[in-house]
Amino acid sequence: MAKNKSPAFYEAGSWYHRIKVLQEDGTTKYSKKGGFATAKDAEESYKSYEKQYQDAYRAYHIRSSRDFTLKDYLIYWLENVFSRRVENSTKMLSGYVLYDLLLPQMVQDVKLKQVNVEYLDALLEKVAPVCKSAGNKSRELLNMALKGAVVQGYIPYNPVPSTKPYKRSKVKIIVLNKEEIRHFLEYASENNWYLEILLGLFMGLRKGEILGLKFDDFDTTSHTLTISRQITANPLVEKGSGKVLKYRIVEKEPKTENSYRTLRVPEAILEQVQERKKEVEEQKKKLGKDYIDRNYVSCSGNGLPHSTSAFNNALTKLCKRNGFPHLTVHSLRHMYASILLEQGVPLVKISALLGHSSIHTTFEFYCETMNDEASIRDFMNMKFVPGGEA
Repeated sequence: MAKNKSPAFYEAGSWYHRIKVLQEDGTTKYSKKGGFATAKDAEESYKSYEKQYQDAYRAYHIRSSRDFTLKDYLIYWLENVFSRRVENSTKMLSGYVLYDLLLPQMVQDVKLKQVNVEYLDALLEKVAPVCKSAGNKSRELLNMALKGAVVQGYIPYNPVPSTKPYKRSKVKIIVLNKEEIRHFLEYASENNWYLEILLGLFMGLRKGEILGLKFDDFDTTSHTLTISRQITANPLVEKGSGKVLKYRIVEKEPKTENSYRTLRVPEAILEQVQERKKEVEEQKKKLGKDYIDRNYVSCSGNGLPHSTSAFNNALTKLCKRNGFPHLTVHSLRHMYASILLEQGVPLVKISALLGHSSIHTTFEFYCETMNDEASIRDFMNMKFVPGGEA
């Protein structure tokens, strides 16, 4: 297969690319833009200009014609109307609903004015099996968009309310605001579980991943952490009866293949890791041969892993004592994802950071933030991306 020709070309001492600009009368003006140091810079600029042109062309077509497709209208509505009045998290998740759920199933290039209940029911029926929230959220987005189409006079009525409804079980996500998180961390800093809380809140680690961390997993030179195991409770079952006799703490591989990941570590967390290492070394000297050294970062006084309920029990006590809503380790993970959503980090990157099996899983858990008023914009002062990625 022939390689696509690059839009960049070298001329008069720098790299250039062609540009198209849509005029007010709908005509296209052609020109070129230069001054780029590399072909890659010119190619990136070309992509940006090309997207601007396509967006402008779609918007012009919508404004000047009554014969546009549902697909063109939905893209126009999301990019030019809806996205301008909502938070980053809502914009990103709504974009996922449109581009990843709805548009791939729209095989027919149906005109907006021809859309009816039967067509939408058939479309939603195709979308719904993708994940539990797919049908519900897709129907919500279509309803908002077609309401706008009625207001603009593009269609006489909105057919979405007459379509089949899709229910889903809501996941309650507690998200503290910026000031609440600061107060929470003030109290947490005096708690023995402070490091574990930071790992959940600012790295999004699962409880089992935190309990399974070893000091060697941290690379202080590259400021990264590699996730390669978890601690879980394995039931010991009585033969013949199926009765659980007790739960054994075992070390296992991560939850999914995507859970193997390398993450950048904030400096504040690395400092706490060093503090924890000093505490562990002191405990080793104190207990001597009675200390069971498995190199765990989070462990009991004898070196063995904590029980799988210990972290959540500590969080419950911390929250009760200081008047915070009930938080679990998973709550910290939710807040981490919600902070990233508010900062505009792409959903696919958040999915990689969390170690989810697919982007659909990430959407399923965090789609409720589309309706969340709490904003923690600008809370984080660094990017959290997988090690090795830009």
